Amino acid sequence: MPRPEFQAPPDVFYNESEARKYTTSSRIIEIQSRISERALELLALPNDGVPKMLLDIGCGSGLSGETLTEHGHHWIGYDISKSMLDVALERETEGDLLLADMGQGLGLRPGVIDGAISISAVQWLCNADKSSHDPRLRLKAFFGSLYRCLARGARAVLQFYADNVKQSEMIVTAAMRAGFAGGVVVDWPHSSKAKKSYLVLTCGPPSVTTSLPKGKGENGEMRSDDDDNESSDEDGDRTVGIYERNRPKKRQKTKKNGKGKDWLLRKKEQMRRRGHDVPADTKYTARKRKSYF
Repeated sequence: MPRPEFQAPPDVFYNESEARKYTTSSRIIEIQSRISERALELLALPNDGVPKMLLDIGCGSGLSGETLTEHGHHWIGYDISKSMLDVALERETEGDLLLADMGQGLGLRPGVIDGAISISAVQWLCNADKSSHDPRLRLKAFFGSLYRCLARGARAVLQFYADNVKQSEMIVTAAMRAGFAGGVVVDWPHSSKAKKSYLVLTCGPPSVTTSLPKGKGENGEMRSDDDDNESSDEDGDRTVGIYERNRPKKRQKTKKNGKGKDWLLRKKEQMRRRGHDVPADTKYTARKRKSYF
């Protein structure tokens, strides 16, 4: 059976019946609890006994939020499915719930959040469910707003299921362009069923304190550097992928008469991606016309 994100948009797929079936499944509850515990572990919050304000992005019916509550933290849950949030209200979850589309940004004040987790939600942004949806722009809006609302040095741990390498790179690139430092931690990379990918991000430039943790291998044990090298040599699976912070420089303003052939070709390619009918490129493209006919 294909994954939910390939069947319908999230607010359509998770209707009332699907939301209740999802929440009452003992298997899903166990998986959600295990992944949430791992995400909270990777979040590496200081053990000072002070409750933190956390985000649960794509909180659904509040299964992952229960893990945050059990550890004594306050949390705000975002989800696009009203049916899922209705079930969360019936279950009397402790967090504050918001019906919102994360692809349009989070809309929180800067620096007010101590950490964020997301379980099986970010990959939905890679799909264009409407004609107005551009996955790259939606990822940009999401990661940009997430970066702004996190406190300096805070972490975000986003567990996701990428359909392919290109989709995974698109997610990671959008995060790095927003200003995050970090990378992907992969648990059980050789298992097709148990394999889990976590995008571990730190708000701010990389430092000694922001080094990525190791992924888990067989029997749930942390993998060593030698294991990582062997995995990379054998089949290309890496337990930890490290990416540098890559915030793009501001574009220089160009005068109207300074737009050359490269600029025109980029604009034509952009229009093609948006579905417009654009003439084919020829040797006459962007050639300057004479002042007379």
